[in-house]
Amino acid sequence: MDAAAGARTSPAAVIVMGVAGAGKSTLATAIAERLGAVFIEADDLHSADAKAQMAAGVPLTDDDRWPWLARVAERARDARSAGRPVVVACSALRRVYREALVRDSGLDLAFVHAHGNDEELAERIGQRSGHFMPASMLASQLATLEPLADDENGIVIPLAMPIKEAVDASIEFLG
Repeated sequence: MDAAAGARTSPAAVIVMGVAGAGKSTLATAIAERLGAVFIEADDLHSADAKAQMAAGVPLTDDDRWPWLARVAERARDARSAGRPVVVACSALRRVYREALVRDSGLDLAFVHAHGNDEELAERIGQRSGHFMPASMLASQLATLEPLADDENGIVIPLAMPIKEAVDASIEFLG
């Protein structure tokens, strides 16, 4: 689904997804602020071993990701049970990961896919510092990425879109 798509019923939680360097955290934080929502940074829920593995340039396997995704879903469910909307920054690269987040959280989720072309992403990831994910991991993430399908509740937000417009488009989609 693209940025021109119509709004749907407001979801219980929003997952801002995409590969490293796509601006998930920036967009998710801005959406959360606008909605008065709880913000969850899924990167904070990776195990120390997973962070070390990625820092060493070794991609995570599905077996590495399942416990992490379960922690993300649990944190979203717990935050939502307090009655506030929830916005999560989480790569959610594959459809099965997104399905697991929906299933394990028990929440009506919407996905906002922050996405750009390979060159934009490489430039952005190369400019950031202090993150455990090295730029060398971008190719692995792009190879893993399964774009949102038409039957998934989501919208694609172009990386080149200014943040205010990206938040406005996301909020409009979310209803």
